[in-house]
Amino acid sequence: MTVMPPHCRLQGLDIVLRFFRHSSAAKDRADRRARRKDKAQRRLRRIAVTPLVIALAVGIGAVSVPSMSGAQTVTKGPSGLPLPRFVSLKSDRINVRRGPGRDHAVSWVFVRAGLPVEVVQEFENWRRIRDSEGEEGWVFHSLLSGRRSALVAPWEKVESLTVHREPDSAAPAAAFVQPGVLANVYECDGTWCRIGAENWSGWIDQTQLWGVYPDEKIK
Repeated sequence: MTVMPPHCRLQGLDIVLRFFRHSSAAKDRADRRARRKDKAQRRLRRIAVTPLVIALAVGIGAVSVPSMSGAQTVTKGPSGLPLPRFVSLKSDRINVRRGPGRDHAVSWVFVRAGLPVEVVQEFENWRRIRDSEGEEGWVFHSLLSGRRSALVAPWEKVESLTVHREPDSAAPAAAFVQPGVLANVYECDGTWCRIGAENWSGWIDQTQLWGVYPDEKIK
């Protein structure tokens, strides 16, 4: 074993202490930088959200979250139309934005006309919509149509569902459709809806559709 002279041992200890002091100071500086960065990011997030919060405060329109298993609260938006309400997409390509304006970033793009969406808010000529998966965003009002459509039980995991010739579960089958099929809605009596597409039509239990409210009547 090598024994260091006392003065060498003290010098070595001093070097070790300086090293730890330097490491601790560097860590403190890094922590301070991280806290400043996090604070700045939080400030930017608040700034980004502020315009939408202000818009909500001045009357974008009441938000109502309907339940597909029961009655929903209905109000009137600035347009005079009910909120919420179902509509359909008018175009094969529709940009869905993060806020009500073209200066807001595009969150995603719809690429199929006719899909049902739910209008839950209004602000000037913009509509906040919700799709069948629960995603929400803003689209320009002229890109929406009052023509009604629906998705057949997109939540089901079965191979097919029966569309009947009459509004009766005992009626013969008019067609068998897969979950998620897009259909036009021709009429609903509050319990059954007559739906169809190019080569088929028939009646289905109203609760098996996303795009129509329970008990809603359509003529």
